[in-house]
Parts: sequence; C-alpha cells; structure tokens
Amino acid sequence: MLPQELVRAKRDGGTLDAGDIKAFIAGFEGERVTEGQVAAFAMAVFFRGMERAETVALTEAMRDSGDVLDWSGLDRPIVDKHSTGGVGDNVSLMLAPIVAACGGAVPMISGRGLGHTGGTLDKMEAIPGYSVSPDNQLFRKTVAEVGCAIIGQTGRLAPADKRFYGIRDVTATVESIPLITASILSKKLAAGLQGLVLDVKTGSGAFMAREDDARALAKSLVEVANGAGLKTTALLTDMNQPLASAAGNAVEVRNAVEFLTGTRQDPRLLDVTLGLAGEMLALAGLAASPEAGIAEACRALDDGRAATVFARMVAALGGPADFVERMDAHLPVAPVTIEVRAAQAGVIAEVDTRGLGLSVVALGGGRTRPQDPVDHAVGLTDLAALGATVDAGAPLARVHARTREAAEAAAGQVQAAYRLGDGSAAAGAAVLDRYT
Repeated sequence: MLPQELVRAKRDGGTLDAGDIKAFIAGFEGERVTEGQVAAFAMAVFFRGMERAETVALTEAMRDSGDVLDWSGLDRPIVDKHSTGGVGDNVSLMLAPIVAACGGAVPMISGRGLGHTGGTLDKMEAIPGYSVSPDNQLFRKTVAEVGCAIIGQTGRLAPADKRFYGIRDVTATVESIPLITASILSKKLAAGLQGLVLDVKTGSGAFMAREDDARALAKSLVEVANGAGLKTTALLTDMNQPLASAAGNAVEVRNAVEFLTGTRQDPRLLDVTLGLAGEMLALAGLAASPEAGIAEACRALDDGRAATVFARMVAALGGPADFVERMDAHLPVAPVTIEVRAAQAGVIAEVDTRGLGLSVVALGGGRTRPQDPVDHAVGLTDLAALGATVDAGAPLARVHARTREAAEAAAGQVQAAYRLGDGSAAAGAAVLDRYT
C-alpha cells in the first residue's frame, strides 16, 4: 500500500493490515515515507483510534526498527517496570535493587524528566561519576553480576519511536492512547524482557489526570503488551499528592537511600514500591503470587540485601563505592534552604501536585527545553501529606534553592499548591486497581 493510501484508509476510519503498518514504519526509517505523511498518519490515528491488533502491529514495527536485546545465557528472569510519570516518584531507585536482591534481573532503561514530572536518569546523575550511558559490555556485565542497572535508552533501541515522538510532539498528537501505548511498549519489547509491570498514574500530578483516561491507558498497555508476547500487568496508582516526601533529584536519591536502609520509608511510597515488586516477582516466577512477592520484597529490605545491591550497582556504573554509607559526602547540596509555612490552621484538603512539580522545574531541577541543564541540588523536602492537620505557621515543606530569590518564589508556589480546609480529609489508597 502507498503511504498516502494508508493515511487515507485510517483517516476514513478503516482498519489497517499489520503488514501495511510495518511497511509504513520501515519506510519511515528508510526515508520512503516523509515526515509529513507520518504527521498525517498520527493525526488520523488521534481522531480515529486503532483496533488492538493495529496497535500491536505498530508497537512491534517500532520495536523492530532497531536492536532487540538478547539476554540468553543469563540465569535470572528478565523483568522491568515502567511508570507513566509523577512527582516525587523515585520508585525505580528502590524497586530495581529489591527485585534483583530477590533473584530477578532488571535492565531498567529509563528516561529524563518530562514537563512537571521528574526523570530517573536525572536523579541517578546526581550521584557523582554514575554513568547512565555505559557501553553495552558494561551494561550486560552489571546486570549479570549485580542483578540490575538503571541506564538511558541507546540510539539503537526503537529509533523509529524517537523520530515518531518528535513529530507527534510538534503536531499536537501526543495524547493518543494507541500512540502512547506503542511508544512505551516498543522500547520495553526491544529490551528483551520476559515480564513487565506498569505503574499507570492518575490524579493532579499525572499526565492522565482523569481516572477514566488512566484506566483506558492501563487496559490498552496490558492488552497490547500481552498481544505482543510480553507478560504484563499494571497497577493504577494515585498521584493526587507527591509519592515521596521529596521532589527533586539529589533530594529524591537521598530519600531512596533512606528507604533502602530503613531510616525513613514514606508510607505511600512503600505501598506502591512493594506492590510493583510483588507483581514483578510473580511475573518472573520468583514468587507464587503478588502477595508472596511482597513478603519476599519486605525480607530483602529488612535484611539489607536491597541496599547492598543498590550500592553495588552504583559502584559498578562509576559511582562512589561508599555511596550508601556516605551519601551526604557525595550528593550536591543547595546553598539556600527555607521553610514554607502554613498561612492558617486547618486540614490539608487538596494538593496541586502538578504545581509542586513545576516549582521544582522553576528552581532548575527540571527542563523547559530538552537542551537545558539540570541543577541536581535543588528541590523540595518534608512535603506535608494530604489529610494532615497543621497549625498556622507549621511547615508545609522545605525549599532547597540556588538563590534566596529563587527559594522565595518557589515557596510562594508551594504555598499556593496546598489548600487547607476546616473538616477532615482522607488521602485514600496509593494503589487503586490492578489490570492483568
């Protein structure tokens, strides 16, 4: 089928043949399909949608546009997790070593911050010397010997997706569930996984703020991944407040180390991390059920195995060998710190989580343009939780900034993000639902 005829067929609401979809993506990579035709195709899909089989074909075509990792010879099951993004979401930093400590192999290929949400790679780069772009030999060696490696996407993993996303980003076609599904899963399929768990977020800090949209995305991701031969489950989780009590880069790394060593474990963060760990261990065949997986994950935390794996991963990828023991000597610290205090007494009834994420970006902890540098030291800590009762003048958060002016501007944004009420307010469960 000619590219323009495929676009016409989808524009008119037709169902595309899998072979035609794969030829279209191959043509895009081979420059037989123009960027204009891809933009038109994306817009047609945006308005007309895709059947499940079409989305599977698109996902597989983008997977096959580059390398597909082969982990044959590794005596551990290969599993990973993907999050749709949130604020204070440092789950990956604990989850990978927990699962590795329980016998899994986690080649975690992560991304940078996007919009108001933080990026796992930006957090890991707060650790001096840590390489998020190791060569393939070191990547494989780390996964084989340590059990996990958190790195960035190589240029040869699903390159068609990278080009396709760039076109979607400038043609207002990002918010399409079939295209989001294919984009996420093509990279995970290319990683050579045997099992995948998805953390699909909803609420004021999520890209899918409406719960119905998040549920539709979770269902699409699970059905398409399984249709493409990858065992997958998804948890729907709440992002109506930051997941951790910290938001930023170095501050979230510190929070993660405290979590792994048992110094401090934010309750909602613990629930989501253990829930995802249980699912991953069950998919990997390392636990009889998600519940049994949660119990095993708790043991790996309590006996220190998970913290040891994290320390070994950091050292293997170029970071300090004593990072877990001496993180305060290694992590960057912002020169200005101020407390944000409640203007009145009351109960925290609502949190504008997106607003908190944007305050971190404004401090320099995120990007407004892809090429922008990130200040790893800045961020927010000691974030007050939804439902907490506070007195007038009580702290809502602590701002870590480069300058006093930036700190005060962020403090105003943080104060505006918290709405206090007179009555009681319940935070609700962190894990809302499960899809298989």
